[in-house]
Amino acid sequence: ELIRCHGDLHLGQILLRPDGGFAVIDFEGEPLAPLVERRALTSPARDVAGMLRSFSYAAHSARLRAASSCGLCESDVLLDWERLARHWFLRGYFGEVDGAGGHLWPVPPGARQWLISLFEIEKAFYEVDYEINNRPDWAIIPLSGILQVLERWGGDRD
Repeated sequence: ELIRCHGDLHLGQILLRPDGGFAVIDFEGEPLAPLVERRALTSPARDVAGMLRSFSYAAHSARLRAASSCGLCESDVLLDWERLARHWFLRGYFGEVDGAGGHLWPVPPGARQWLISLFEIEKAFYEVDYEINNRPDWAIIPLSGILQVLERWGGDRD
């Protein structure tokens, strides 16, 4: 099913409220997209993928900053943080979605993951273009995301 989505959901669009909850802000969607495209109905997987890509950016940009400031190139802690952030976000998200009923998502977890991965790889290709044109040193972030999705799809098969 298709719905109106945020369209540019990432960590910078989320505020922590004083009561411990979260608020989503800035519903303009992708600023470079035409208005008619931003208002179009789409899969909720687009916003979920945007948030997952945002976790990847947070972890990888922290690694890049650490590498440039103190020579640390590898940090399993940041990779673990990304993995755990993905896990808990999806658990919380689907806990709410499944509790609300409706038919926005396929029921089998595997089908959900395939749908999310499709939108994740689409977003990562968009990010590669953006980074090459604006921050070439950061192109490694979405390229790594593409590799992660391909590995989840079974890219290590012969």
